[in-house]
Order: sequence, then C-alpha cells, then structure tokens
Amino acid sequence: MIIKFQSNFKDEKHDIAYFEKWVDKLETANGRNYQRIPIQTSLGKTHVWGLHTEDHNLEALVIFPGARSSALFWDLDKGLDNLKNKFRVFLVETNGLPNLSDGSTPDIKSLDYGHWAKEVMEKLDIDKAYVAGASFGGLICMKLAIVAPEKVKAAFLLNPGCLQPFSLSWNNLYYNILPIVSPTEKNVRKFLDKAVFCKPNHQLSEKAEQLLVDYEVFAISRYKDKTQKPYYMDKQLAHVKVPTYLLEGDKDLLFPYQKSIDNAKKHLPNLKAVKVFENVGHGIETYPDALKYLAAEISR
Repeated sequence: MIIKFQSNFKDEKHDIAYFEKWVDKLETANGRNYQRIPIQTSLGKTHVWGLHTEDHNLEALVIFPGARSSALFWDLDKGLDNLKNKFRVFLVETNGLPNLSDGSTPDIKSLDYGHWAKEVMEKLDIDKAYVAGASFGGLICMKLAIVAPEKVKAAFLLNPGCLQPFSLSWNNLYYNILPIVSPTEKNVRKFLDKAVFCKPNHQLSEKAEQLLVDYEVFAISRYKDKTQKPYYMDKQLAHVKVPTYLLEGDKDLLFPYQKSIDNAKKHLPNLKAVKVFENVGHGIETYPDALKYLAAEISR
C-alpha cells in the first residue's frame, strides 16, 4: 500500500496522554470500560475499541467514524445502548484521524482504504460483519464493500460523505471554517449547534456535549491533519453490490440530505432502504433513534 500523507499530533507523548484522559472521562461518564485492541495493519498501528467482543453468539458490527472525530462519539451518552446489546461492537479508529491509530493514509480516491478495512477485519478474526460509517466512515464502508463484499453482510451509511461533494453553501463553509481558523470553545460550540446538532430534538446531555467540545478543541489545535477529505464516489458506487441502508438527517449542512438520497438511488444497485430523520444534523451517529433503526433493520 502506498502512503499518500502522514498526519500527526504536535507533541505525540503529551497529546496521546490527553486523549487517554479524555477516554477515561468518557468511560467514567458511561460507567463502562472499552476493550483496547491495537492491531498492526498496512497503515501502521490501528486502534480498535470493543464492547461485548468475547460473545461470539452476537453478530459483529464494525463502525468507522467521521473525519476529525473518534469512533467513541457513537457512545456519547451511552449511545450504543440503543443497539440493545445485540452486537459485538468494534469501533475502529481510522488511520489519519485524531486518535490512537497511526497517521498514515493512502490516496483517498484509490481503493486502499477498502483493503485496509478488510485487513482490520481479518486481524480482528471477523469473517463477516455488518458495517456502519458516519460521514467519512460511510466512504470507508463503500470502499470495503467494493474490495471485499464477502466480508459485509450489509452496510449502513449515516450522513455519508461519499454520495455528493461537500456543500459549498455560505453557511456550511462559515461554520466549518470558523473553529479551524480560531479553535476556541465558543467557536466549536457554534459549529456544533449549527452543523452537527439540531436542538432541541437532536442534542447531547451537558456532560457529553462538553466531552465533545473538549475533543474538538483538542483535535483542531493539536493534530496536524493532512488526511484527504471524503469525495463524491459517483460511478464507483455502482460496484457496491452489498445490501446498503441510507440514514439521513434532514438538517445536515455538510451534505444536504436530498442530494445524497437522489445519488444513492441513482448509483447503488442494492439500496435496501432510505430513512430520513427530521430535525437531525450531521452528527447523526449521536442520535438515539438512528441506532435503534439500525438495530431494528438488522433484526428483521
């Protein structure tokens, strides 16, 4: 695999220690401990968080996070409890994002992220699993489905970043760029309120939101992010033959939902269902009903 870019923390020892403390706070808030599963891949060390992974009577669910986020976002406010403990959950920290995985990344437009995801599943001894991805993670799911369809029972895309280009609307650009230019807590909260959530319907508890704000300020200010951003996969999507489910928030500024739905219907040959959640922003992985829907569809 050819390494295209290398991202890194500014002070690896200090910054990783901060991230570990952040995880400790999340574990304390949720009253549980995540299994720590480091594996070696073609992109270096890849870190995976696990829940219930020892119970092989459960279906495996492999989750990939969005850009500038951690897979642990899916469990803010104990969000994974909405899965009703029906799964062995593997939260994969994608290489190149601000987390405990190494910062090496392949060319985003190649299929190498798909080969990497297959390798991750093999290293975790997962023969076949349901996969889910939010935003950037949705692109990873589609790359995996193209490269190794035999590993995927079904793919769930949550406000994915692969069904259209990033929106160039003034509001979207302003609220996304604001915290990058000035990574203060105030500006991060503006971004979250305008783009990620849709309060009061879609929001976190005060404690969980503070954890999210702390992470975002840390990630923007401490991580040298050279990872390419997701792109519209267009005709590449026709090669995805696995059953695919699309979950959309109708208040997603980054990737407006109707265009994603239209392109999914146009390009995905095995699109099984589309679910639109009203008054839900881009951070749909933190919305309880989205995870309940995922679990219900798998249980059918």
